[in-house]
Amino acid sequence: MAKNITVIPATRNIHTGVEHTSTEKRRVAGYARVSTDSEEQLTSYEAQVDYYTQFISANPEWQFVKVYTDEGISATNTKKRDGFNAMITDALAGKIDLIVTKSVSRFARNTVDSLTTVRKLKEKGVAVYFQKENIYTLDSKGELLITIMSSLAQEESRSISENVTWGQRKRFADGKVSLPYKSFLGYRKGANGLPEIVPEQAEIVKRIYRLFMQGKTPSGIAKLLTAEGIPTPGGKVKWQSSTVESILRNEKYKGDAILQKSFTVDFLQKKMKVNEGEVPQYYVENSHPAIIPPEEWDLVQAEMARRKELGQRYSSTSVFASTIICGECGSTYGAKVWHSTDKYRRTVWQCNHKFKGDHRCTTPHLYESEIKELFLKAFCKLMDVREAIVDDCRLVQSTLGDQTELDSQAKAITEDIEITAELIRRCVDENTFKVQNQAEYFERYERHTARYEKLKRQLESIETERQRRKEKFDLIGSFIATLEKQGATPIEFDDDLWVAIVDHVTVNADESVVFTFKGGMEVTEQLI
Repeated sequence: MAKNITVIPATRNIHTGVEHTSTEKRRVAGYARVSTDSEEQLTSYEAQVDYYTQFISANPEWQFVKVYTDEGISATNTKKRDGFNAMITDALAGKIDLIVTKSVSRFARNTVDSLTTVRKLKEKGVAVYFQKENIYTLDSKGELLITIMSSLAQEESRSISENVTWGQRKRFADGKVSLPYKSFLGYRKGANGLPEIVPEQAEIVKRIYRLFMQGKTPSGIAKLLTAEGIPTPGGKVKWQSSTVESILRNEKYKGDAILQKSFTVDFLQKKMKVNEGEVPQYYVENSHPAIIPPEEWDLVQAEMARRKELGQRYSSTSVFASTIICGECGSTYGAKVWHSTDKYRRTVWQCNHKFKGDHRCTTPHLYESEIKELFLKAFCKLMDVREAIVDDCRLVQSTLGDQTELDSQAKAITEDIEITAELIRRCVDENTFKVQNQAEYFERYERHTARYEKLKRQLESIETERQRRKEKFDLIGSFIATLEKQGATPIEFDDDLWVAIVDHVTVNADESVVFTFKGGMEVTEQLI
């Protein structure tokens, strides 16, 4: 018998599940985005919102939901686009049937994000219509076209990113400085486009440097600024020690600028990385007005290095802390209060290990008034031979600045490292493709890697010595600058002068006090 086949027509849309005869209106939302927050783009943004509101409302078969928006946001990924993410959440929750947007590039420039989102929406029966490309995602050809267009948009984004990067690096090479003004204390963008000092903020920066040189730690400065209600560079209430330290270390406060300290490694995720030599850096001197004199900035860097070397032995209680040394046991002097509860209260400085252990140090204690008086006497002697000292210091600087030998050593070691790395690679390749005695292979491999690690340590040692010389060079430079700008010999003790020129003071058992200055000179005074 012949088969009798009757076709039962479909009554629902295969994608949306809506009955063909349904008169229910489709819920439609628009999506608008501009990628910068400039005034011109904001005008475009407002126009897009107005356009989609009228476009959707004018269709009698559509029910207007809302226009979701993002402004000043890049499209390279969807993680930080609040409007976009809210729209997708509502669509997946069944509140939207159709999304209308200008183009694939407005929706996303990342192929993976674009396709993932479209497929999620498709599973829920939600369509996306791209006007410019005339793509309707629920069509049979929709996903193929989306893949092609998204790939093109992603490549366009890569090209734009590379062009922007090239432009930035060209600016760096030309020495053009731009600061993140919204989170940078002390400067604003001037009329000529260059950094301009903000006087009231500059005073805060100067105070931070002054407090540090008076002995305070970054955490102590942070607590003080927080207690006084001074806002951070980012406008927050609470200061962090890391914020203070970054201000103290930033060369831009002395009028110079290191450009390209970090760079973008992924144009899609906008991932940044600290530049550790992967791309060029540019050091621009006198690029903008300085808030902190260069010699003072150098002093701060030297003081930070000194405190780091002292570690836990550093104390921030006084300018004398961690600088007065016992000539007998090598321990630092610390402040002790005598007669703390009566009118004879006095602060003395004595060896911190004086009463520790079996041996009692015989070095004398010092009153603060004695320390100050002895310092003024020693400084007077220093000033009497100032010209000769400055000449000697410049000679030492020239020796420290000549790094020809270190450069030669570093070059030779670097070449040895490259050769050894190639030997390791060949060793591994040979073991991969040829049958070898494994004991001999491991012996050879270990020998090469041990040499490689030894060479790396030698290179690191050279870099450490190079940094030590630079710090010493800068320290002597600051010492010279302090001596040269000093007028008449001071008749009163000055904390800043002490911090600027004193490296350490050694107190001996015979009551002699030796002042070692940062230029390397020593002056001995005797307690009366």
